Amino acid sequence: MAERTRLSTSVLLTCAAIGVATGVLGGVAGWITFPVLAAVPIVYGFVLGVHVLPGIIAQELMRLPWVALITHLLAALVASAMMPPYIGRFLGTALLFGAIQEVVAALTRYRSWAPWRFFVSGAIIGVLVAVVVFFAADLAALPGWAQVAYLALSLLGPIAWTAVGLGIGAGLRRAGVARRSRG
Repeated sequence: MAERTRLSTSVLLTCAAIGVATGVLGGVAGWITFPVLAAVPIVYGFVLGVHVLPGIIAQELMRLPWVALITHLLAALVASAMMPPYIGRFLGTALLFGAIQEVVAALTRYRSWAPWRFFVSGAIIGVLVAVVVFFAADLAALPGWAQVAYLALSLLGPIAWTAVGLGIGAGLRRAGVARRSRG
């Protein structure tokens, strides 16, 4: 098992910075939900995938236990400030996605930080999003090709956003942020 780690002030501040930036994206996703559902509903699941970013960036950058969950919760609070009616959805999504990312990391004992591990959590979240979207959306009202596209984009959205998060986290690491943020 990984060494017991105390989260230093700099780690928490890094989680907060990532949480604010990704929380703004989550708030924007909340604001565009209704226009997306009205105009191009098949991309809604892809839009939901943006909510994987807080934990992916935090884990890729700091590679410590609990940073995904903490960053997700902070992002949810920021997103909720932008879109208050969604506070329950944002907090629920943060707890669920952050927990999934932490469990996948814990299964590797917080020792494997290879991209495959992040994509496993992205795929699990993608399946979950596809199932939720399947039941929440009136897919029967769409033509067959649109139903397939809707579910495929719901599944692939979190995986694509995981790749984006890995790129951002790696860029922050190369910039030296991780050296200053490790406890």
